[in-house]
Amino acid sequence: MKSVVLVGGMGTRMRPLTYHTPKQMLPLVGSPIIEYVLGNLGRQGVTDAVLSLGYMPDRFIEAYPDNVIGGVKVSYAVEPEAQGTAGAIRFAAEHAGIDDTFLVVNGDVLTDLDVTRLLEFHRSRHATASISLHAVEDPSLFGVVPTTPDGRVIAFVEKPPRDEAPTNLINAGAYLFEPSVLERIDAGRPVSVERETFPALAADGSLFALADEGYWLDTGTPATYLRANVDVLEGRNGHHGPALVGLVDATWCHPSARVSPDAHLRRAVVDRDCVVGAGVELDHVVLMPGCVIDDRAVLSHCIVGPRAVIGAAATLEATCVIGAGEFVEPGESLAGDVRRGEG
Repeated sequence: MKSVVLVGGMGTRMRPLTYHTPKQMLPLVGSPIIEYVLGNLGRQGVTDAVLSLGYMPDRFIEAYPDNVIGGVKVSYAVEPEAQGTAGAIRFAAEHAGIDDTFLVVNGDVLTDLDVTRLLEFHRSRHATASISLHAVEDPSLFGVVPTTPDGRVIAFVEKPPRDEAPTNLINAGAYLFEPSVLERIDAGRPVSVERETFPALAADGSLFALADEGYWLDTGTPATYLRANVDVLEGRNGHHGPALVGLVDATWCHPSARVSPDAHLRRAVVDRDCVVGAGVELDHVVLMPGCVIDDRAVLSHCIVGPRAVIGAAATLEATCVIGAGEFVEPGESLAGDVRRGEG
């Protein structure tokens, strides 16, 4: 099976980390998120994928010159200008010459979706398109998808108020499309798959949806990105990425990192070339490559970008995000939705 992987977004919710790096290339316990996404697709029978690129496409192309990511053969479709989610799907699918049932996934969503089960459902309903659904506690941040008992989509409600949502089953960002869907997406203008394509298919009665109870996480915010790292550290819900060397008691340190023996680490990621000083405390923290954490600094539920320096005895609490090369003064205290770093 072939897949279109949507990776064109600017990752605004993850700034300042995404000013210089696409969000799908941010490290997840030492390996880019995109490697986890493609690795799972490969395990589900996907042999070829086309990456729909828009923002910083060279970061992907240069990182994988052999055109293989996570064991999946990849090609790249670079949009000349933003065409919306549906436009991006059409552009990438046509670029790759896709002419059979194909899978579409969002490149910043981690999941162990059972593609085979979704495909069997899709074919049994003779669907034009099928959506994978996932149950969430608060559906107001997502597209909500009420269905009939046999899975036919009644409506596609994008981000309804929490108390008005007809269901807690949301669009999980994984779809099966027949090639005929592409003909319904206008060329030459931005088209939203959520706001235009899906409602039109639902009105025709040709859109179906199936709930999946597997692992699912949108990594697009600092809080969920942190959770994704901890989930990988703990092997939660059976979701595993590339083999981890240096994982001890749900903390991972790259072999090149230098960590003081009296530092206290709990569910922490310490990437390559990081330096962690004496008396440092890290709890639910991601340190990207080249960070320096000076003596007695205390960090909890925060993210420190590449080559950033956290001064001695500084305190960072949930959910601080320190950008690449930034400096936090010794003794400084930061907490809340702090974003430090320029584009």
